[in-house]
Amino acid sequence: MPNFPESTPAHPEQLTTPAQPASSAPLAQPQQPLPDSAESAANAQLSDPVSNQLSNPLSAHLNAQPYDQLTDRTWLVVPLYNEGKVISGVIAHALHTFPNILCVDDGSRDDSAALARAAGATVISHPINLGQGAALQTGITWVLTYTNARYIVTFDADGQHRTEDALRMIQRAEKEHLAFVLGSRFLSGTHQAGTVKHFVLATAAKVTKWRTGMALTDSHNGLRALRRDAAARLHLTQNRMAHASQIINQLAATKLPWAEEAVTIDYTDYSRAKGQSLLNGVNIVTEMLFEPKR
Repeated sequence: MPNFPESTPAHPEQLTTPAQPASSAPLAQPQQPLPDSAESAANAQLSDPVSNQLSNPLSAHLNAQPYDQLTDRTWLVVPLYNEGKVISGVIAHALHTFPNILCVDDGSRDDSAALARAAGATVISHPINLGQGAALQTGITWVLTYTNARYIVTFDADGQHRTEDALRMIQRAEKEHLAFVLGSRFLSGTHQAGTVKHFVLATAAKVTKWRTGMALTDSHNGLRALRRDAAARLHLTQNRMAHASQIINQLAATKLPWAEEAVTIDYTDYSRAKGQSLLNGVNIVTEMLFEPKR
């Protein structure tokens, strides 16, 4: 767990300490007041998040809540890097379903952070670009530390993910007592991925099954619903795109119950232009094949 600043910086949107790896990046304090429940959770001991949750009387209350109230106990974590063209609309739309959204601005050179904040998200920032894996770890650690969230959903900033899919995933996790639910664009039988991209992702899924035993159909889908105890087991050190494989490896090691859920990835000209190249995907698969098993 990172060491957090003892006091709120004068400008909390900026981290005031040098950049560190994803697993140890210090976090800024929130830029908007936390709800009372989150303030109390900020003072909770997090050395054993699973035990704390199970011993907390609030947990039983949360378990009894109707599914449509789960959104109040869910935080979207949105890595943000130069998404000024679309982030306002993405946040505004997501807020209709999820009232708690944390954007981790990963050293954007544009006005992404200001636009996300104006749209209603809580924003914390890396002073320099560290990569999506680092942004996710920063966001997950912040939510675990400063809120009593029951679920964390990792959600893209470019408009590719649908909030109705995310809602269905947390509802399924709650109903079926799942620690994590992973989105798959291939379960529905219809998807927007091209033939070559589909081949690369299918190959990555097969490699993942070989390495972890998890029979996934889509191992590099960024839409994930993580129960608090599962999220607490993540300690990402792969800052760049290889973090997706590391997430799966670490979740598999927990032996917690899980499922895949059919989701839709909306490819637009904008998201295709910014997305990971096929060459990078091939490189990641190659790294997965030759990296020693742990």
